[in-house]
Amino acid sequence: MPVAPARKTGTWKMAYADFLTALMAFFLLMWIVSGISPEGRDEIAKHFNINAAPTAQSASAETGSAAGRLFTALSQQSGLVAAGDSVVLAREADGVRIDLVDSARYPLFDSGSGAFTPAGLALAETTGRILTQFSESLSIEGHTDAFGGASFAYSNWELSSDRANEARRALIAAGLAPARIRAVTGLADTRPLLAGQPHLSANRRVSILVHTHD
Repeated sequence: MPVAPARKTGTWKMAYADFLTALMAFFLLMWIVSGISPEGRDEIAKHFNINAAPTAQSASAETGSAAGRLFTALSQQSGLVAAGDSVVLAREADGVRIDLVDSARYPLFDSGSGAFTPAGLALAETTGRILTQFSESLSIEGHTDAFGGASFAYSNWELSSDRANEARRALIAAGLAPARIRAVTGLADTRPLLAGQPHLSANRRVSILVHTHD
């Protein structure tokens, strides 16, 4: 008659000890984090590439700066909000960037063309009318996707420059003072909207950097 194997009565003790160790490590971590300032937690989040929710102090500093106030004001403009994902706003060190991007709803440019489509022209003029409410100077950038130009003589550099100047003309036609325009630049496909995806249609875009003086 086979002998029944002996029961291992100590296994639960090892599991319980592991649980207590993990629990103590958790409480130790919470105790350490509780002693870090809000600014320190933001720095730790940035180090690990975490989109942490802004603290009250950092949010106050953001909205208190000239760029922060401008970003808030532009974000509330109904003409930009109505354009959906065809308009991308981004806070930058020296102002706010408005990207007018190619999309199914608002195809800004035909492929290989520096001229706005009717939908693209309407969006650019709407943006121009909104910008007449502000006084900051502007820089305009034209961009392309990574597909090659039609010819050596007309590369993506020429194409992006034509798009930037097309935007300049549309903004001025909408009432923007020409003296506010600081620079008009064609950047070809050197700055894709999403890093590592240079062939996206959204890279066919115009960037308007509204400068502040923080």
